[in-house]
Amino acid sequence: MYNKILYLLLFSQICFAQQTYTKDTQTITTTQWKTQDIGYRILWKNHHFNQKNLFDGNQMINILETPLKNKKIRFGLVAADEKKADNTAKRLLLPTSKMATASQSIAAVNAGFFDTKNGGAVDFLKIDGKIMDSTRVINVPRLPVHAISAVTIHKNKVRITRGEHKSGWEKALKEDNVLLTGPLLLLNGQSETLEKNAFNDNRHPRTCACITNDKKLLLITVDGRSSESYGMSLHELTTLAKALNCKDAINFDGGGSTTMYIAGQPDNGVVNYPTDNKIFDHAGERSVSNIFVFLKK
Repeated sequence: MYNKILYLLLFSQICFAQQTYTKDTQTITTTQWKTQDIGYRILWKNHHFNQKNLFDGNQMINILETPLKNKKIRFGLVAADEKKADNTAKRLLLPTSKMATASQSIAAVNAGFFDTKNGGAVDFLKIDGKIMDSTRVINVPRLPVHAISAVTIHKNKVRITRGEHKSGWEKALKEDNVLLTGPLLLLNGQSETLEKNAFNDNRHPRTCACITNDKKLLLITVDGRSSESYGMSLHELTTLAKALNCKDAINFDGGGSTTMYIAGQPDNGVVNYPTDNKIFDHAGERSVSNIFVFLKK
């Protein structure tokens, strides 16, 4: 009898979760997104889900959408690092908006995880054929999840790929631009298994990249840590990506790093609500190591 009751309780919890996510998927797919054409075949979409109607919370979401085959722009990565006199890298951290402005980007989001104390990426980063950083966590049985998947760009083709837990797998990647990040959320339309931990399960601001079934690239920010926008768990972020027709999706650095930039917009181009100043405005940007950019050809 006890086992039967336990089974019924577990079954009811599973059904409730499925019903909740089904409702949220429908909310996302039927939403009338505010959409602005920013030129170069790029659309900027955003919506403020209030009255706690997305994942039982308020959510502020911004999306950059463009065809994967867009001859008007070049996809790229930009790092804050500078060259020293001896031609080695001086590792820096800079706001997304500052790096985007300096590189004359049309639009950008923050990208990989970084060393908050010493600057630079904590994972392998290659830009235009030059290795900027190697994975700093080595000689361990299993690499952290942000070091076992990647976004690559080669001949202006963006790809999301699964890697290995073994250190050094990334060195075999031949693409000119490689950003190790993660966790991987979707691959070929299938949800990836996410470990149960606070990073995955708790709600935070999030940034991610997706490739849709109809061959578009989406860069997404979800704001968080405020009553106006709660943020998402990675399970919720995966649901969002699926509802937006994504077949591949990968998590970027989030939390206080989450930033979206669009050239020509007010507030230094920052269009989301970064959290480092603990105010729901556009001024709370955090300095980061690298960004994913849309550049003019």
